[in-house]
Amino acid sequence: MSRITPEAHVGAVAEAVETRSPHEPEFMQAVDEVLDSLVPVLQEHPEFIEAGILERLVEPERQIMFRVPWVDDEGQVRVNRGFRVQFNSALGPFKGGLRFHPTVNLSVIKFLGFEQIFKNALTRQRIGGAKGGSDFDPQGKSTAEVMRFCQSYMNELYRYIGEHVDVPAGDIGVGAREIGFLFGQYRRITNQHESGVLTGKGKGWGGAEVRTQATGYGAVFFAQEMLARTGEGLEGRRAIVSGSGNVAIYVIEKVAQLGGTAITASDSSGYVVDEQGIDLELLKQVKEVDRARISEYAERRPSARFVAGGSVWDVPGDLAFPCATQNELTEAGARSLLDGGVRAVAEGANMPTTPDAVALFQQAGVLFAPGKAANAGGVATSALEMSQNASRDSWDFEQSELKLHRIMRDVHDASYAASERYGRPGDYVLGANSAGFVTVAQAMLDQGVV
Repeated sequence: MSRITPEAHVGAVAEAVETRSPHEPEFMQAVDEVLDSLVPVLQEHPEFIEAGILERLVEPERQIMFRVPWVDDEGQVRVNRGFRVQFNSALGPFKGGLRFHPTVNLSVIKFLGFEQIFKNALTRQRIGGAKGGSDFDPQGKSTAEVMRFCQSYMNELYRYIGEHVDVPAGDIGVGAREIGFLFGQYRRITNQHESGVLTGKGKGWGGAEVRTQATGYGAVFFAQEMLARTGEGLEGRRAIVSGSGNVAIYVIEKVAQLGGTAITASDSSGYVVDEQGIDLELLKQVKEVDRARISEYAERRPSARFVAGGSVWDVPGDLAFPCATQNELTEAGARSLLDGGVRAVAEGANMPTTPDAVALFQQAGVLFAPGKAANAGGVATSALEMSQNASRDSWDFEQSELKLHRIMRDVHDASYAASERYGRPGDYVLGANSAGFVTVAQAMLDQGVV
């Protein structure tokens, strides 16, 4: 076999992906971000080139698309599109969330599934990467409509999942309510209580402590570890948080528990600033119970103000946690954060920071944690839920949080060690990508060309 340089190999793989997937910009962005980190790894491991690891890694093992018909409360038939992309199972059964949001398409699901491969590898929990969802929008739907949609979605999805095959969880638009409806339909169809088939379940029927909090808590734990390496901490820090869903809520909670103050939250209508610190119970009431817009928080909280539209990143702060959606933190937002004195950025969402913004943070010496490392706590705790389901065991909150904290410390340390090994100490993007890749690539090498 003729030898090709790592640079040429990475370029050829990127070109092939772009040719095969010309209308999938989110997926291409995720692939480029990983490939850009792998030249030094391939220099050390030429056997990965010879075995065609990259060529196989960027192609999903299986892509499933299906229609989801359901009937709304007015008796009208609606049809949405469902997805499940099972990307790589070299380390274990496929694992990754389901996202219900009108922006969902194949490109978004593929980017999320590709990211999930490396995120799952970093947790060392022996799970593969997948993602799924639908362009269904739960916002504004009745509970009965959400139930009927979830049941219809599971009528197709059940064929492709199982505790030893593929274990979905929640994501944007899919919380405990949706997981409950999905599991109920799965149990009805299969006639078995296979609790390990979904994670994020209710604690009374197979769910795990801390799973609800895990992604948000984990992002803060990762930021804590980054700061600790430089002799700093969270105490007294102002945190700028985007989003107001599950991840944002528990970032806000853990920042407060560690001595910081989160002063913002947002949704698609705008953001709120509360200099006294976000009132967590009020935020939960507005977003989780009332399912209202974030402006309602400001209407009920005298110390808060609502800003329609605009950018939450215009608010000065020491720490930033983008927790809403992909590409929300742009170059302009990064410049605003830098002007405001930001010290560290930890991604609570998946790929929320654009490449230009990441480059700005790194050039300025800001600590930057990519989502595949910083938000790995959610899937890590999902894997712990799978372990408890398999053994029919349960752990208390303190025990579960301790395990989560330990996993996030290990993810941080593995990412930092890889950044040192490959010549850029403190570059967590390089570190997370290379550490996750080596783990998956070695498993693929060992298992042959499959």
